[in-house]
Amino acid sequence: MIVNESTKTKKQGTPYTLDGTLPLRIALPLGMQHVLVMLVGNVTAPLIICAFCGIEAGSPLLIMILQNAMLIAGLTTLLQLYPVWKFGAKLPIVMGCAAGYIGLNISVAVLVGGGVEAYSTILGATLLGGLVEIVIAVFYQRIKKLFPPLVIGTVLTAVGISLVPVAMNSFAGGSGAADYGSAPNLFLGILVFTISLVLDRFGKGMVKSCGVLIGIIAGYIAAAIMTATMPTTVEVVDAAGAVSQVTASWAVNWSSVADASWFSLPKLFPVGLKFDIRAIIPICLIYASMTIESMASLNAITEIGLGRHVTDREMTGGLFCDALGSSAAAVLGVLPNTTYATNVGLVNMTKVVNRMTVATGAIFLCLCGFLPKLSAVVSIMPNSVLGGATVLMFGQILCSGFSLISKGGFTARANVIVATAIGLGYGIGSDAAASAGLPGFLQLIIGGCGIIPCAILVIVLNALLPKEEEDLKVEAALAAQEQAALEAAAAEMASRGASGG
Repeated sequence: MIVNESTKTKKQGTPYTLDGTLPLRIALPLGMQHVLVMLVGNVTAPLIICAFCGIEAGSPLLIMILQNAMLIAGLTTLLQLYPVWKFGAKLPIVMGCAAGYIGLNISVAVLVGGGVEAYSTILGATLLGGLVEIVIAVFYQRIKKLFPPLVIGTVLTAVGISLVPVAMNSFAGGSGAADYGSAPNLFLGILVFTISLVLDRFGKGMVKSCGVLIGIIAGYIAAAIMTATMPTTVEVVDAAGAVSQVTASWAVNWSSVADASWFSLPKLFPVGLKFDIRAIIPICLIYASMTIESMASLNAITEIGLGRHVTDREMTGGLFCDALGSSAAAVLGVLPNTTYATNVGLVNMTKVVNRMTVATGAIFLCLCGFLPKLSAVVSIMPNSVLGGATVLMFGQILCSGFSLISKGGFTARANVIVATAIGLGYGIGSDAAASAGLPGFLQLIIGGCGIIPCAILVIVLNALLPKEEEDLKVEAALAAQEQAALEAAAAEMASRGASGG
């Protein structure tokens, strides 16, 4: 009886412990919070690239691709949480379609002639690109010295900088909205932001932990009430002076839910795969750069959520899962999957790291892959509602990057490296016009995505610039801290084993 009670206690956890079970009434809302904050990013990349490749909005093909995007995000998240063999980090990581590939994918689509065949070509290169990340994971222990906190923190900072405009875009109504920046959109964004912020600072217990979810739900309800009680059309004047009426971006379109079917099986190869060397080379190269972003997220989740350094096993398992998820996504007609920095920002806010909580959200994503009506309920949420939540979290990602950089100390050498990587690297990459004079191949690599040249510059500068005495002292202190953390973790595991008999 004593052993059974001890076993039962061991299996119980809290939202703030990595392992252990929780009652569903606690785990489910915390998991849904993770789903809702990643939702915009998970569908944004497919929507943009599909539209560019001529796949019509509302078409059965696009609906299938979005359905598969939900499914693969849920499956790969579960694999990160509960590893199989070498695949998975065993960390509260959420996966989804990567926005960092959008600029390059558009360039590739133009290069190969556009149309649905261009989308097939992107998917073919995506399938092969996963192999690049596997190679990096295999050799991680040999190359990890290239990725100290200075490098990882700078890349994470660049990720945060790149996401802030995305959040504000949603906050104001979404790209291309006829009523972009309108008072109703700003009201919804401010409402969600304010509720999330107040509950995060002054809430207690579950209310504090679920502050973002409560804010999103309140915004959704407010949007539904506004839809029922206010005019939902806005006037648009085209270049010729003709006036037309369009639906406001903040309006909740319940007809999409009514039209969606209750059940639908995912389809493999919905658009097929094509292999073109013009797409394979640049996409494989960007995989190498985007892997550093995944490293930053894995590092941040352990530093922020668990108060320790990421282990080699966690890092390689996370990268293996990243690679498998991207290649499997291509088979389902979906763009590359990666670890989501958005959810790292959520962990930074709530400190909730329990794997079971994230797993409930992952299971919900999988259900959305089979139940289009359920997926539709989530997908019709106004952009401004989600923007109100992501503004705060994307700012948290910036703070996480600063925190990691500070671990290496703001020495004169570190300041020069960070300033150059962000100022020159991120600057030239985030403005496609700034690199218009470069050869087409280089434009494909760096144009429109500041994270990639930033990552390249920070790695090269950190490897080449000589370290001064101040840097060596900081490095020695970091090594001592890491060793102490590893010894403490080993002692805790030994203590658990001894108590378990």
